Amino acid sequence: MDKILLLLIVAILNGALVYMDTLLKDIIPISLYAERYMTLSTGVDLAESLYEILFSFGVALMILKFLKKGFEIYILWTDGDPDEEPLFLLTNFFRALAVAICFPTVYTWLGQMVEDLTDRLLNVIGQTTNYNWQVWIDSISSMGLVTAIFGLIFVVCFFILYFQFLMRGLEMFILRVGIPLACAGLLDNDRGIFRAYAQKFMQSMLAVVIQIGLAKLGVGLMLQNHVFWGMACMVLAIRTPRFLSDFLITTGGGGGVVNNVYHSVKLVGMARKLMKAG
Repeated sequence: MDKILLLLIVAILNGALVYMDTLLKDIIPISLYAERYMTLSTGVDLAESLYEILFSFGVALMILKFLKKGFEIYILWTDGDPDEEPLFLLTNFFRALAVAICFPTVYTWLGQMVEDLTDRLLNVIGQTTNYNWQVWIDSISSMGLVTAIFGLIFVVCFFILYFQFLMRGLEMFILRVGIPLACAGLLDNDRGIFRAYAQKFMQSMLAVVIQIGLAKLGVGLMLQNHVFWGMACMVLAIRTPRFLSDFLITTGGGGGVVNNVYHSVKLVGMARKLMKAG
């Protein structure tokens, strides 16, 4: 029975080789520029076309919000400080417009920085994409059923991580084309939705870098028969977004509530200490 299961697992691993040799290639471009790999029959640039549509809608939204805030602040006196210079509101409007216009160029620069950072990290790790998977499977088959089961689990995690990269690419794509709408938040003094949007953007980019590094390290360790270390790297790579969300806390919106609760608890603690000292 053990031999039958071992042969079945080895057959599954051999079948996965067709994909495993190519999945780790071009991960960075897939994550940062997903539209390049989503070819359409029309041959149009999907990101550019959608950005132009949302840009015009975003500019219209900025103008409406600018007029609404100006009317509420300086006519109705129901929002903000009416003694504040109108130039401040006008500056926020032009800042939002400038960010929406310049974002595609800035994103190109940011993408190049992320690619360069990832390449340097991978050079330090010492991993390449030219892995000899067949030798690894042959080694797995000679180590017994338990090792083969761990190898199968590793391959499953490998494919799960790859689909996460595809989802991350779609997430980055949505964030990129939606930035003109988020720029309307720059008209608010606390930057409104733009603050949370920018933090989500940076969290996604950082997750890509960490996941790629852990994936390459995990594959390298697994191919050197460090089964448990390889598994640990791959599982942590899958959990990276949740790991980052534990300390990349949004400070806008709900973050203000968290900060208020934190300061309230701190004040209560200080009051208790003073009462005990008294």
